[in-house]
Amino acid sequence: MISFEKFILQNGLKVLVHEDASTPLVCVNIVYNVGSKHEDPNHTGFAHLFEHLMFGGSKNIPDFDEPLQLAGGENNAFTNNDLTNFYDIVPAENIETVFWLESDRMMSLNLNSKVLKTQKQVVIEEFKETCLNEPYGDFWHHMSEMAYQQHPYHWPTIGKDISHIEGATIDQVKTFFETFYTPDNAVLVVAGKTTYEQVKSLAEKWFGDIPPGQKTKKIIATEPLQHEFRSKKIISDVPHDAIYLSFPMSGRLDKEYYVMDLITDLLANGRSSRFYKNLYKGKKMFNTIDAFISGYVDPGLCIIEGKIMPDFSIDEARDAIWEELTDIQTKGISDNELARLRNTLESSLIYSEVSILNKAILLAFFASLGKEEWINEEAGLYQSITKEDIQETAKKIFVHHQCNELVYQKLT
Repeated sequence: MISFEKFILQNGLKVLVHEDASTPLVCVNIVYNVGSKHEDPNHTGFAHLFEHLMFGGSKNIPDFDEPLQLAGGENNAFTNNDLTNFYDIVPAENIETVFWLESDRMMSLNLNSKVLKTQKQVVIEEFKETCLNEPYGDFWHHMSEMAYQQHPYHWPTIGKDISHIEGATIDQVKTFFETFYTPDNAVLVVAGKTTYEQVKSLAEKWFGDIPPGQKTKKIIATEPLQHEFRSKKIISDVPHDAIYLSFPMSGRLDKEYYVMDLITDLLANGRSSRFYKNLYKGKKMFNTIDAFISGYVDPGLCIIEGKIMPDFSIDEARDAIWEELTDIQTKGISDNELARLRNTLESSLIYSEVSILNKAILLAFFASLGKEEWINEEAGLYQSITKEDIQETAKKIFVHHQCNELVYQKLT
């Protein structure tokens, strides 16, 4: 059980406090409700670009990292389709340094042509390295485009096309910042050696005067149900032929999400998983094979990926995967398998509650959805899942006309 208290400043900033006197540290975590799904389809990659721009200095702080390091702290950030997360960890006695840093860049980020040029180049090089020059690196571009026809999950977080970042102007990034990086579009979580009273005082002192935004809420298009099998083949200089299958599934706050999380663990988590025992060790068909869920807030994807050994064809690999999926649908799972899945997930959840960083990130995530109490309800959701839930969900999800298939074939 993760205890927390919360309050909301007059400018709309939601603040949550988790007191943990067992650590000498404190974590300050800020989530902004802006991810790639909030972008203009013609100007994608901006949320990820801002993950970098936010470290480019602000009105009173030319170098964000230097004062934090002098305070004995560390920081990092990540962006996904739904949100952008920034965190700082410092010795508890230096907590005010973080409030100063974070409030200054929320209020007056340094956005000028020099900073923009530098960070654009960083993102462009990252795009080239991870998407264009790495084998299978453009997977998310192809799969997102196939799986989403209307919803803005249609493009990956790094952006639809490298030209969108290359062409980003200072006026465009200023508008993006003013629209999304506002206190009423953010959640602040403080976890560690602190108190509710201390955080409330610091939040009002450093964030209270920042004005709320003037934005209107973006309407996110709903993805229609998929009724057709979609496929794409890419012939490329890759080390192995590979097959990727994706299936539409529910979003983060639906029980089906938790069932699918268990199903992907059943298929691919560890040496006792079905893919490992039957396809990797048994048939020796794959160099690697995995199954995972996208974790999107809105309806997401269950993805299966396999790098195929040279002695096997793509057709054989496909048939073998479908055989495993059909087996769950027709035969279900055993009591021992279900117990293993539950125990593994319970251990993972318990471990996640040890770190103040993990607790802060999870609290901020759920609070950004207005569901902060879910942080203490997930374990019960997993434990409530039955063998029948797994079998019926597999029947619902693993359907041919809901499948998106992407194949990479080696150059010959």
